[in-house]
Amino acid sequence: MKKILVPVLLLATIFMSCKRDSDNASNNILKGPEVKIYGGKAWTWVQADKQGNPERVAVTITDAVLNSVPVGDASSHGHTMDNMWTLKFHPQLKGTEFNHVGMGWNPNGHEPENIYTRPHFDFHFYMISPEEVAAIPLYEQAKNKFDNWPTASYFPAGYFNPGGGVPMMGAHWIDPTSREFHGQTFTETFIFGSYDGKVTFYEPMITLEFLKNNNNFARSIPQPAKVQKSGYYPTKLRVIKHDGVTEVIYDEMVYRVQS
Repeated sequence: MKKILVPVLLLATIFMSCKRDSDNASNNILKGPEVKIYGGKAWTWVQADKQGNPERVAVTITDAVLNSVPVGDASSHGHTMDNMWTLKFHPQLKGTEFNHVGMGWNPNGHEPENIYTRPHFDFHFYMISPEEVAAIPLYEQAKNKFDNWPTASYFPAGYFNPGGGVPMMGAHWIDPTSREFHGQTFTETFIFGSYDGKVTFYEPMITLEFLKNNNNFARSIPQPAKVQKSGYYPTKLRVIKHDGVTEVIYDEMVYRVQS
């Protein structure tokens, strides 16, 4: 009986694996490599149209990640290598300027005090390579590059730079209309980044509480008047929970021409 059962189980496992691959292929899903994050894992994926152009660009996080990250641990800080992970895209991704996602966990939040000091994730959708990100030094070591800002037209109207910059990230551009600047509690916001004259990332910053408690959230992404490179850019952000995962999705991609 055992001799028959083992091959049957093996065939069933192979079938289920092939089925998952087939489902992804039929939906034109390009899944990136999985990365272990505390007790769970995360990965990127891209849904493409028949021509191979991106329709959705996303990060998937298992619930095990959200339930295992340390919270309020004074010995565990954000913006450190222990709490930063590189999520790569499938090598066949094309049509968008996004190169990879830098996912960061902030167990105590970060400055400014009483604004972003809540446990949250950063999702840096970078337009530069991991090697270029790693080469960004302390602000004091490259002030001229951090302060070499792209012109205002490459950021949404009203966005401002509070000054300085973060190593292995760059300068950050903030939305002054976000709720956290108007007496409300920070839940989610959308940030842009730059370094040495280039827009280098689009960043949804989302609290752990918000990710756990929102099953189907959507918001518009503020749009700059111009883009530095031609490609597909997102106009909407979604947070969707299903089947033990939470997905942070760039949706309603539109093609924009460099100007």
